[in-house]
Amino acid sequence: MAIDETHDPARRSWVESANRPDCDFPIQNLPLGVFRARTDPRPRVGVAIGDFILDLRDWLAGERLNEYMTLPAGQRRDLRRELSNALTEGSRRRDLVAQANCEMLLPVAIGDYTDFYASIHHAMNVGKMFRPDNPLLPNYKHIPIAYHGRASSIVVSGTAIRRPVGQLGEGRFGSAKELDYELEVGAFLGPGNNMAQPIPIAEAEQHIAGVCLLNDWSARDIQRWEYQPLGPFLSKNFATSISPWVVTLEALEPFRVPVPEHDVATLPYLDTRQTNGFEITLEVWLRPAGAEQSVRISRGSFKDMYWALAQMVTHHTCNGCPLRPGDLIASGTVSGPEKENRGCLLELTWKGSDPLKLSDETTRTFLEDGDEVALTGYCTREGFVRIGLGTCRGVILAALDSAN
Repeated sequence: MAIDETHDPARRSWVESANRPDCDFPIQNLPLGVFRARTDPRPRVGVAIGDFILDLRDWLAGERLNEYMTLPAGQRRDLRRELSNALTEGSRRRDLVAQANCEMLLPVAIGDYTDFYASIHHAMNVGKMFRPDNPLLPNYKHIPIAYHGRASSIVVSGTAIRRPVGQLGEGRFGSAKELDYELEVGAFLGPGNNMAQPIPIAEAEQHIAGVCLLNDWSARDIQRWEYQPLGPFLSKNFATSISPWVVTLEALEPFRVPVPEHDVATLPYLDTRQTNGFEITLEVWLRPAGAEQSVRISRGSFKDMYWALAQMVTHHTCNGCPLRPGDLIASGTVSGPEKENRGCLLELTWKGSDPLKLSDETTRTFLEDGDEVALTGYCTREGFVRIGLGTCRGVILAALDSAN
């Protein structure tokens, strides 16, 4: 990939709201999504431009983006260039739909979901809490760790999240008391590979159709009881939220950075000489139950991730596992070296021992019913236009009554 005319900061759109300096969706972005207008119940594929959506029925068929994700990377780039030209100032004006008058839907029919553990800062912090004498397990610097999640419970931003129930210890069943969020970046895959045919590291990014914000909600008390020896189950499978817009790697091209240097040699199949990292600023905002305003409680950067998305794709397929268009992978919790960079309450409150103080003097150790969590993400760099990932939002509802 390379920087081209679609990244030109001087390029302006005939959609005026796209030209604001604080706009998430300028003409240099052009993320894809699926929407339903209030006046029309049919799901439609569209591209975000400023405060509006351009219907892509003349470009893409179907009611989800799976067909788009079957396209080779070159054809996806060609479509981006064509859309950029269609929306550039001076081109023919087309009918638009206001985002405020639309319901955003899941952009993809997601077949499989895999969640990685790619932040060494997150892994070290969690390890220090539970294994202070041996915080980082010996495999971490050699292999991108992951678990297979539940695709059926992935929901779009704005969907309310019901507090889960499960086993909390020996002989105990009830609603989770230690409900948490996880700040992550998701990546949609396509076109994928055939069974038994690995994807080489040099080709891995050709199979990443775009990224989104992702919140892998977690019930820490359920997780603590169930995760050994096979990892999380009910503590994770009740809900995962994603933002509705799929931001292409082409839009992120100006914000590439090297992956942090590894002090343990990477095996050849994972070794990349490319700048496979991305400098994406990621924030978490919490609106406590009953409050009118949200408070930013953390800010980190995706550039701090130990493993890159390309390495995740290659490792996922090195044994011949087939990836299909519309599959989703996630980075795992994005954390950095400072306390303000920690991407979940487990880290921010150090397992509840150091409660988080909010601006109105209320505190949180974990999420309470009525709390709303919003993840935001954006890229900035001198000489380029700001690119936003939008918002991933969810409010916590009380658990359903369950028999003990």
